Amino acid sequence: MKNNAWIFYSIAAALFWGVWGVVAKLISEDVNPYANHVLFTIGMLFTLPLVLKKLRRERPNRKGIYWGLISGILAIAGNVAVFQAFSSGGLAAIVIPLTNLYPLVTIVIAILVFKEKLNWLNALGILLAIPAVVMLSGQTLLFDDPAAFVRSIGLNTWLLFSLVALFFWGVFSAAQKVTTNYISAEWAYAAFIVSSIFLALVFMGTGMVDLQFSTRTLLLGSLAGMLNGLGVLCSFAAYKADGKASKVTTIAGALQPVFTIVLAIAFLAESINRVEFIGISLAIVAALALSYEKQTTTESSQ
Repeated sequence: MKNNAWIFYSIAAALFWGVWGVVAKLISEDVNPYANHVLFTIGMLFTLPLVLKKLRRERPNRKGIYWGLISGILAIAGNVAVFQAFSSGGLAAIVIPLTNLYPLVTIVIAILVFKEKLNWLNALGILLAIPAVVMLSGQTLLFDDPAAFVRSIGLNTWLLFSLVALFFWGVFSAAQKVTTNYISAEWAYAAFIVSSIFLALVFMGTGMVDLQFSTRTLLLGSLAGMLNGLGVLCSFAAYKADGKASKVTTIAGALQPVFTIVLAIAFLAESINRVEFIGISLAIVAALALSYEKQTTTESSQ
């Protein structure tokens, strides 16, 4: 029987990122993205005990470490690009749905570069996941007033930054897959943390971070970072368990907002609208379709 551990790791990544989304909302107005990255890094340090045992037992491949560092830089560069998009006048109603389409970049890389094969049900899952991601972005201008949405898009600085973020996040997911071709998920995660620490120090050294955090912001920001880090670790584990880049990133990307919305309803007393309900339904069906793998003749005879 084929090992489907990658499916559970992908869902776990979506769950951790979904909980992160709820916690991050609580401090979203207290810190800028650079300070948030510092808190994110602090939180990830608390997850290191989970991987230290494996790090001591295994000697890493240098090429894998390089790719792990690159993946971290790509992810953080995407975060910074989103901040720059907002700073340049980008509306959340456009920027968020657009940048959340980053799995499209990963899918293109997976098919053209990694030569990944998808069956018809997997392809259907991707077609369902993309509109689900947009519907679950929390921004409904596209559905409430499509004409206004189209009019808002033009060749502006904020749009370019949004496309840069989309590109970096998509390549980040592909780089994760490459990293786990050479080293374990634990070492890949350790390299990711190193790159995160390096950039946190750069942000602090260049005066981009105001370190005057309240105790509440420090605790919640660190918790959010820990949750985000666990999501990254699970996604590395999904790739290491032979998960295809086109599937892992799409499942995690589609289910993450589902978990965020459900938890926000439960703990933040938020409500769900019709668009989000349809998005949740599509995301779940998409995840099921993407998790399907056709058995080979050898597998079915066992």
